[in-house]
Amino acid sequence: MGELSMNAQTPSQNLDFSGKVVIVTGGGKGVGKGISEQFLRAGAEVVICGRSEPEALPTIGDRQAVFTPVDVRDVEQVQACIDFTVEKFGRLDVLVNNAGGAPMADAATVSPRFSESIIRLNLIAPLNFSQAANTVMQQQSQGGTIVNIASVSAVRPSPGTAAYGAAKAGLVNLATSLAVEWAPKVRINSIIAGLIETEQSHLHYGDDAGIQAVGDTIPLGRMAQPADIGDACLFLSSPLSSYISGSTVTVHGGGEKPAFLNAANTD
Repeated sequence: MGELSMNAQTPSQNLDFSGKVVIVTGGGKGVGKGISEQFLRAGAEVVICGRSEPEALPTIGDRQAVFTPVDVRDVEQVQACIDFTVEKFGRLDVLVNNAGGAPMADAATVSPRFSESIIRLNLIAPLNFSQAANTVMQQQSQGGTIVNIASVSAVRPSPGTAAYGAAKAGLVNLATSLAVEWAPKVRINSIIAGLIETEQSHLHYGDDAGIQAVGDTIPLGRMAQPADIGDACLFLSSPLSSYISGSTVTVHGGGEKPAFLNAANTD
């Protein structure tokens, strides 16, 4: 009978990222900021990237993330980010592919160029970033981990953001393929994130009452906080998940109640 686990550390040791180096794409605001802050709390060195530097870098105590400008759709800029990180810190342990998103658009009339840009941002860019990170991680004795931030739009209808939902579905599948190709040195997993309350939630859901009303539709009674997604990233990047790769963790508070439950008029 084989060993039950190769992991003999305590949980607190497993979630200690001191000496580890993490890249969070789009890590300066919203969900990305929450992810960056959780890794900082755990002791990691955190590099964030985006097209423009945030007004305030993610900071926990006296520890602060490092910013480098990157358009994740540009392969040369992606490679420059990887090179910057390795030159500054000497290694790369975790990549979180968080950057993405899409404005609302009517699939019947939207331009092909728009759809291509959404797929490039939400699927091709994470693939290119993962490829560049993998090259570094494969050369390290302890390898590395990659976490893709997907969305419930990947597994349910995404009206108004059809290309986005399709790209996120592709991102989930991508992790399953890369997990096979790049094992055993590199583990790749996805997080299917549900509704998340950020500094821009009012643009989608209205005032505080609207945000709470949306939260009330979720079984756990609230939308996720960015730190909830960050905690899942910590788990998937830690030794606690050392036998999890090519998998998907759904973080959506129990999901959405089936519409027919409210529509039915039986007792």
